Amino acid sequence: MICIVAASAGLIFGYDIGISGGVITMEPFLKKFFPSVLLKMHDARQNQYCIFDSQILTAFTSSLYITGLVSSLVAGRVTTATGRKGILIIGGAVFLLGTVLNAVAMDVKMLIFGRLLLGVGIGFTNQAAPIYLSEMAPPKWRGTLNTAFQLFIGAGVILAASINLMAAHVGDIGWRVSLGCAAIPAAIMTVGAMFIPDTPSSLIQRGRVQEARKSLNQVRGVDSDTEAELNEMISHNEAAKADNRQPYKVIFERRHRPQLVLAAAIPSFQQFTGINVVAFYGPVMFRSIGISSDGALIAAIILNVVNATSTLVSTFAVDRFGRRLLFFEAGVQMIACEVALASILASELGTAGTATFSQGASITVLVLMCGLSAAFGWSWGPLTWLVPGEILPMEIRPAGQGIGIACNFLFTFILAQVFATILCHMKYGVFLFYAAWVFIMTVFVALFVPETKGISLESMDTIWQDHWFWNRYVDVEKKYTIPDEELSYLAHQRISLES
Repeated sequence: MICIVAASAGLIFGYDIGISGGVITMEPFLKKFFPSVLLKMHDARQNQYCIFDSQILTAFTSSLYITGLVSSLVAGRVTTATGRKGILIIGGAVFLLGTVLNAVAMDVKMLIFGRLLLGVGIGFTNQAAPIYLSEMAPPKWRGTLNTAFQLFIGAGVILAASINLMAAHVGDIGWRVSLGCAAIPAAIMTVGAMFIPDTPSSLIQRGRVQEARKSLNQVRGVDSDTEAELNEMISHNEAAKADNRQPYKVIFERRHRPQLVLAAAIPSFQQFTGINVVAFYGPVMFRSIGISSDGALIAAIILNVVNATSTLVSTFAVDRFGRRLLFFEAGVQMIACEVALASILASELGTAGTATFSQGASITVLVLMCGLSAAFGWSWGPLTWLVPGEILPMEIRPAGQGIGIACNFLFTFILAQVFATILCHMKYGVFLFYAAWVFIMTVFVALFVPETKGISLESMDTIWQDHWFWNRYVDVEKKYTIPDEELSYLAHQRISLES
């Protein structure tokens, strides 16, 4: 239950992903803020690929990720001071403020400023929630419980798409209803975070060992022997304190090169699957191929249900079959779907983009996009949050997670901002562009991402010693320079002092 409450932070991220694409297809919203786009929608001669090619309009979607990028880097320092629980509460409160501004916005500036505040909230919660889940979950269930974050992202997207469909019939204030309802998932997460304990690792970092023991007993069970696990955490913390350097400096040392590269690369690659374009602009894509407004919103709901349901596959499989197998299968499936999508768009719309899609072709596009969403849902969706969080040692975990989220938000911003322009210029080739990237990503996983199934966080360093490439970095120097017997002595002294 504790992990489910923390994972509900994914609700606000998912809701925001799902809400923007539907809102920007609502005519009252476009009429008030982006009338030029509305004119292009009603122009029968307009190239279907280029209807939504407006940099100001895409800024409504992408602006959130600028402040999300900055706040995710700041969140590492804030997390060290307030703990994982504190950062979840702060992030939820800021998100609620941004929601209010969006719902009552009177001009584009007010609208964008509200989005920027939403970005701060998401930057904080996205940094804290995956770490919280990794630190709280037992090693054998860590993958399963960590996928709950992605499952809640999917649930948030479905909630947003459903509200968009209902709000589209409310009238001129429908878009305000859609944006304002973001307060629902934000309130659920923020209030829930007030009633869960902080993680033992975070409490130990702040010198609160007795509270850490209580927290560990709460999640492991009072009958469990938690002293060994607690002592191991204390030993790691003592070694990190003896190092006495800033995490953002330590993470750039040669011995942490594997963790730094993967913590940055995996979240960055996630954006090149093409899935966020489908999530942000799914309704836009369906409108562009001639589907009605309601039909586009219904199709978006179907897509999001498939994505969320497929996350359950990862929940079942990730701790049984491992992370790498899910990456490989999804890579093949996504490439096949994206190549097929490019072929259908080429045959139906060509390069002029003025033809009308047949009903059969529209259904095929929906099926292929569902295949793409499903593959993402059991691979790059949940594993992007799981793998970086579990490979990072305690002393650099907040810094590494902050860098990873910042990279994710940077590429999310870039791709969200330029997608409409890329679609206008590359046309059907946009899906070939993403297919090429998925191929590169799958090769990267095969060469550089080790299997982490069933390994405890404190023993994760062993995976680099046997890796064909990364072993040259971890063998340069021992991770801890303090002798084991001294670490054990320091750990027991700290427990004695606390008692």
